[in-house]
Amino acid sequence: MPYMTDVVLPCLNEAPALPWLLTRLPVGFRAIVADNGSTDGSADIARAYGARVVSVPQPGYGAAVHAGLIAADPADDVVCVMDADGSFDPRELTRFADPVREGIADLVVGRRRPTSRNSWPMHARAGNAILARRVRRTTGLSVHDIGPIRAARRAALLSLGLRDRRFGYPLELLVAAGRAGWRVTELDVPYLSRAVGTKSKVTGTVRGTVRAIRDMQAVLTR
Repeated sequence: MPYMTDVVLPCLNEAPALPWLLTRLPVGFRAIVADNGSTDGSADIARAYGARVVSVPQPGYGAAVHAGLIAADPADDVVCVMDADGSFDPRELTRFADPVREGIADLVVGRRRPTSRNSWPMHARAGNAILARRVRRTTGLSVHDIGPIRAARRAALLSLGLRDRRFGYPLELLVAAGRAGWRVTELDVPYLSRAVGTKSKVTGTVRGTVRAIRDMQAVLTR
């Protein structure tokens, strides 16, 4: 029986991006849209394109990801997580899932490579670089990004007991994986301009970036 890999898509008002995103999922990948209170019809669009929708009343990126992981099918243990704003091409997912499925890596994370000047604002790049450097020093992992796209085994992710339900979740994952001795592989991945009509909750504004960095700093001080 062919495997099926669940893809958790944390979503807050990503209606313009979802049709493009969901129609580009590779064969063998199934979307779980973790809807974090969208008011633009994202949930209805996701269902219309065949995605499973999980409503997540608790606000926060980490809350959405965690709910998506809980909803993922344990029968096929490998799961991917990817932003739902169109900044990544879903066809890249196979490169992330395969090393985990083949037992080569425990966690595969993406290193964003912007395809245009507008893809990744400088204030966000700078904050990411500072945090990634601290992760390298803290854990010894050779990573240069906070992993906005990733693949791992569902049971292993849940066993880490991650607590952050806001923007600190990806950083907490890297720290916990490093401390647990996981084999972490980082892959370059094209970072696209978001779909027209969507806006990053983190990099879209300086305020959003500062808020995310604050959440991540709290993880590092725990």
